[in-house]
Amino acid sequence: MKTQKLRNLILGTVVALFATINVAKAQSNDIVDLAVGNDNLKTLVAAVKAAGLVETLKSTGPFTVFAPTDAAFAALPAGTLEMLLKPENKDKLVAVLTYHVVSGKVMSTDLSNGQEAATVQGEKVKVMMANGKVMISGATVVAADVKASNGVVHVIDKVILPPSMMK
Repeated sequence: MKTQKLRNLILGTVVALFATINVAKAQSNDIVDLAVGNDNLKTLVAAVKAAGLVETLKSTGPFTVFAPTDAAFAALPAGTLEMLLKPENKDKLVAVLTYHVVSGKVMSTDLSNGQEAATVQGEKVKVMMANGKVMISGATVVAADVKASNGVVHVIDKVILPPSMMK
């Protein structure tokens, strides 16, 4: 019985150590490198490259990025992503992506229900909290407070569009 408890203690310590290493590694990466290293953010990375925003999101910041997953991009109406990625639509792509960015480092503990935050794009996102979930302009936060060297990333399940694009 003591041997099993000792094994569990050692296993728990090893798991905690690896978790700490992964968190430390994430914190040493900037926002772009963090996204590049995440298998669920490949479409976001491609869009950031197409928009010419890599250097901006690698700069000092700090930035808060609401990062849509690949599934979020796949859920856009048919042809939307392809249209946004065309060189002639770069301005629209930049507007969509910068609508997912807030200046400063905003942790989940800094958010409050009904709060509005100005995005780098210029329009505001709205925070809603209900049933233990945090939503940003209708997108649910699926992973919060992923720290980067130049800010923080909150992974969301939907691509949010600026209200001006919805008219």
